[in-house]
Amino acid sequence: MSLSACQYRALTFILTFLLYTSFHLSRKPISIVKSELHKNCSSVSDLVTMASGSGSGSGSGSQQPSLPSLQADMDCSWKPFDKGNYKQLLGAMDYSFLCAYAIGMYLSGIIGERLPIRLYLTVGMLTSGLFTCMFGLGYIYNIHNLGFYIFVQVANGLVQTTGWPSVVTCIGNWFGKGRRGLIMGLWNSHTSVGNILGSLIAGYWVSSNWGLSFIVPGLIIAAMGVVCFLFLIERECYLLPVLWIIDNQYYDTELLLPKDTMCVPVQPVVVVKSESKPSAISFMGALRIPGVIEFSLCLLFAKLVSYTFLFWLPLYITKAAHLDAKKAGDLSTLFDVGGIVGGIFAGVISDKLGKRATTCAFMLLLAAPTLYGFSMISQFGIGPTIGMLLVCGGLVNGPYSLITTAVSADLGTHKSLKGNAKALSTVTAIIDGTGSVDFFGGTIPALSWLFWIIVVHDI
Repeated sequence: MSLSACQYRALTFILTFLLYTSFHLSRKPISIVKSELHKNCSSVSDLVTMASGSGSGSGSGSQQPSLPSLQADMDCSWKPFDKGNYKQLLGAMDYSFLCAYAIGMYLSGIIGERLPIRLYLTVGMLTSGLFTCMFGLGYIYNIHNLGFYIFVQVANGLVQTTGWPSVVTCIGNWFGKGRRGLIMGLWNSHTSVGNILGSLIAGYWVSSNWGLSFIVPGLIIAAMGVVCFLFLIERECYLLPVLWIIDNQYYDTELLLPKDTMCVPVQPVVVVKSESKPSAISFMGALRIPGVIEFSLCLLFAKLVSYTFLFWLPLYITKAAHLDAKKAGDLSTLFDVGGIVGGIFAGVISDKLGKRATTCAFMLLLAAPTLYGFSMISQFGIGPTIGMLLVCGGLVNGPYSLITTAVSADLGTHKSLKGNAKALSTVTAIIDGTGSVDFFGGTIPALSWLFWIIVVHDI
C-alpha cells in the first residue's frame, strides 16, 4: 500500500523528531553523572576521623578495621575528579564537547549540503553511539585518565554536529512557511523530550553503575541511526512517479502494472533542463543573507543559558537542595517540561504577530529577572523550586527553540536566494555553531556565580 504525500510528511515529522530526541538523550548523561563523579565526601571524612580516633583509644584486644582499608572501602569519588579542582575538570569536559561541537558545526553544514542527508545522518548517529558508549566503558574498565574522557568528549562533539543541520534541512524540505512557527515549536520539543528521557535513563543507573548511564543512551542513538538509514526520505520530490516514454507517449510506472496489457497515457510532461543546477551556497554567501549574523549572535547568548542549565542544573540542585544524584536529575527534567510549552508558545505567538525577533527579545528580557528569582526561591523548598523551574524552562528554551528552527528555516529559504534550496543546512549550521561558541557554560568557576552569568547573558 502506497502512502500519500501527507502521510509521508507526517512520517518525516515523527521520524526526525525521534532521531534528534536520541541525540539529546545521549548528551544528557554527563550532567547527571557529575554528582557521582565527585560526591559530597564530608560525611565520609567524618566517619574516617571517628574511626581513627576510636582505633587509637581502644585496647589491643579490640578488632577495629585499619584506617587505610576503611578509606578504600569508603572512597566516594571517581579519580581524577576526587580532588579540590573537580569543578575545573568537569568543566573542561563540557568545554571540550562545546568547542568541538562549535567548530564542527560550521563544517558540518557545508558538508551536509553536498552529501545525501540520509547517509550523512546515519554515519553521524552510529559514531555518536560509539563514543557515548566509550565514556561509559571508562567505568567498566576502571579508567581514571582525564585525557581519555576529554578525547571521547571532543570526538562526540564533532560527530554530533551531523544531526542538527540534517534534520532541520529535512523538515524544511517537507514543510512550507505556513504556520512554520507552530510546526517547528511542536517539532523542536524533541530537545526537551530527549533531555527528560536522558535524565531518567541516566538517573536509573547513576548510583549503582554510572557506566550504563552512557552505554544505554549510546545504544539507543546507534539503533536510531539504523532506523534513519532504512526509513528517512529527504525531500518530497523523491516520491514523484517515474515516467516511461514509449512511442513519444508518457506512461506512469504504476499504470504499467495492471492485469491487462493496455498502457494508459498520462498528460505529456515537458522537462526543460536548466543551464546550470543550483549549487550549494558558500559560507560567506550564507553570512550575507539578511538576518543570519544578527540571529547567530542572539543565539550565542540564548544557547549559553540553555546549555548552562543542561550541564550544571542537576549538580546545582544536588548542592543547593542536598538531594542525591537520582532525585536531582529527576527534578531537573521540569526545566525541560517548561521548555516544551515555551517552544510551542513562542512559535504560535511569532506566527500570529509575524515578528520572530520581537518574540525572542521579549521572552529573553522576561527570563532575566525570573532566573535571578529562581536562585533566591530555590532555597525555600521543593514546591517553589518546581514552579520556578517550569517558568524558567519556558522563557529560556522558547527563544532558543524559535531561533534554531523556524528562524533558521526562514533564513535558509530567504527570498534573496531566489529559490536556491541549497542553503538551509549551511545557514542552520552557522546559527547553531555560533550559539555553541560557549566560553562560560562549560567552565563555571563557582556555582554561586551560575545565575549571575546567565542573567547577564539573557539581558
